Amino acid sequence: MIDNAVAAAETALETYSELPPVKIAGFLERIADEIVALDDALIATAMAETALTTDRLSGERMRTVNQLRLFADVARKGEWKDVRVDAALPDRKPMRRPDLRRTLMPIGPVAVWAASNFPLAFSVAGGDTASALAAGCPVILKAHPGHPRTSALVASAIARAVEACALPPGVFSLIEGANPKVSLELVRHSGVKAGAFTGSLRAGRALFDAAAARPEPIPFFAEMGSANPVFLLAEALAQRGDAIAEGLAQSVNLGVGQFCTCPGLVVGIASRALDRLSEKLRVLFAHTREGTMLTPGIAAAYCDALAHIAKIDGIQVTSGEGKGAVATLFETSAPTFLRNPELRHEVFGPSTILIRCDSHAEVEKVARSLEGSLTATLHGTEADLRAHPALLKILTRKAGRMIFNGFPTGVEVCAAMHHGGPYPSTTDPRFTSVGTAAIVRFARPICYQDFPAEFLPSELR
Repeated sequence: MIDNAVAAAETALETYSELPPVKIAGFLERIADEIVALDDALIATAMAETALTTDRLSGERMRTVNQLRLFADVARKGEWKDVRVDAALPDRKPMRRPDLRRTLMPIGPVAVWAASNFPLAFSVAGGDTASALAAGCPVILKAHPGHPRTSALVASAIARAVEACALPPGVFSLIEGANPKVSLELVRHSGVKAGAFTGSLRAGRALFDAAAARPEPIPFFAEMGSANPVFLLAEALAQRGDAIAEGLAQSVNLGVGQFCTCPGLVVGIASRALDRLSEKLRVLFAHTREGTMLTPGIAAAYCDALAHIAKIDGIQVTSGEGKGAVATLFETSAPTFLRNPELRHEVFGPSTILIRCDSHAEVEKVARSLEGSLTATLHGTEADLRAHPALLKILTRKAGRMIFNGFPTGVEVCAAMHHGGPYPSTTDPRFTSVGTAAIVRFARPICYQDFPAEFLPSELR
């Protein structure tokens, strides 16, 4: 199965990688149209497999379609190729400078692993697939076992677009299988030239290690665990603590906490204002009803993590209504947090840890102890920021996106977005999996020296 898919992708690369940008753009737009044409059947199927709501899935379908059209526009314009030209200087002394022209070319067949928590936008025709196809790379998509029928429906839409655009069938292939051996076999295949993954740290690291251990190592872009810390500064906390508590509870519990940007840590200095926020959060979490998680396995892992944290000395627990995957607020002190490194790791689900610090210095110590994250959030005033210059510098080294007076859930798909961060949030903090810059993950530079124009790629002539 994998051998056939990769062989087809290698054959398709010869044609697909050399298509004019307008043809690739038209293909991406046709995929978007075919997904829209699936209509209610797609939403109903995804609801049945994931327990996500109609509104959530309708919004996700719109995001999926919009990002396909966005990458179509990126492909059509061609600016992403970052063309650089240094014309020859034949009379330069002591040596002439040759004519040098640099562009980006498709890296080759790309393996993409679909995510569990976004069955459309980070799945079969999600951002990784869209950006790889826009770069001119065929895609071999490893479907997530949590939504197989949804995956098959979207794959059928892509297949119709391939046929309508008269492209080689190997431009896109769907691989299924829940056994981790399938994923390892795919990432180790010599015909695969890059990989993109969204999921757990354990699975992402295993695939990254396998990609690096190949006789020919390949780039592997994994988005994995992220605690997404939120820091509450004094003036903001005093002025609008209730509003911050409400927004925080909503962000933590959005989608039953199954977002990679769920705020898993909240840090503030002990004060009456922090006490009021804590009381408000306890009420909000205690009255949150149990939600249905994406799969039984995800729910079981979440419950195991909650039970482990609850056993740590110095942890106070407030749980929502229900017995299973309930919303949970943990509260602790900075010393307890610093003594227990496991508290820094992401818990995938609707929980967060409120950490009380005794001083600015302790806040900074907590910040320095954190692992890399996709986001870091500061709630404050401009005066608060001036009072915490060291904290701001620490967090810019810890996160890929800095948020001021907002919440991390919700990732805009646009040119300026960066959805990546230091390890373990991703395997390479230089790259994003959301936004137009995601396309450069699947390209490599090539420089032509003193070539006649006739033999250059069109953008270099």
